Amino acid sequence: MPLFSARNVCFKGIVQYPDIDIEEGRATFISGESGCGKSSLLRLISGVTSPDAGEITYRGKPVADYDPVGLRREVLLCSQASYLFDTDVDENFAKYYGYRDLPAPTPEQIRPYLGVCAFDMPGNTPCHTMSGGERQRVFTAICLSLRPKVLMMDEPTSALDDTTANKMLSNIKIFCAEHGITLIVVSHNAALVQAYADDIITLGVCLQTITAGRAQA
Repeated sequence: MPLFSARNVCFKGIVQYPDIDIEEGRATFISGESGCGKSSLLRLISGVTSPDAGEITYRGKPVADYDPVGLRREVLLCSQASYLFDTDVDENFAKYYGYRDLPAPTPEQIRPYLGVCAFDMPGNTPCHTMSGGERQRVFTAICLSLRPKVLMMDEPTSALDDTTANKMLSNIKIFCAEHGITLIVVSHNAALVQAYADDIITLGVCLQTITAGRAQA
């Protein structure tokens, strides 16, 4: 059984998704032109938004039937916007853990996640002084540290140079494979998609055919 399935899904009367299946334990990349529904698909999968028609299931059960808060903690969407507080790195981790009633991680517990995301600044670095790419990596590290069952990332390398983008995606894919986390990534970077995808879903322009295919080994 696929981890996620989308059947006859239509969103906002613009994007008509065909049948899509996403397998558990793999790195699925979603690519396509701007405006074709890539980011919307992530929001639909996580239950942030609802389709106009059709159905999306998670582990065989309609997404709409899950408790929204519980689902979003298990299926975590790491958005393109970096939602960080104007405090330092360690305090941002503590804030997000507090929202889940979890004890704040120690600096020693935080460092490995920052390392996975190719971030090497001290934990007391103020986030408001960082570049967009640095903030993006800190936010990604926080999401990764929460150990969801599914991590969805929306253009995680949009503000990164090629070297850093490759290092981060390589690290994240390895980490997710080692910890049983299914990875779903929206990316417009064809080279990164080909390098790191186990499966590829390619979306066409709105109102045109959307195809899903498996990456070549």
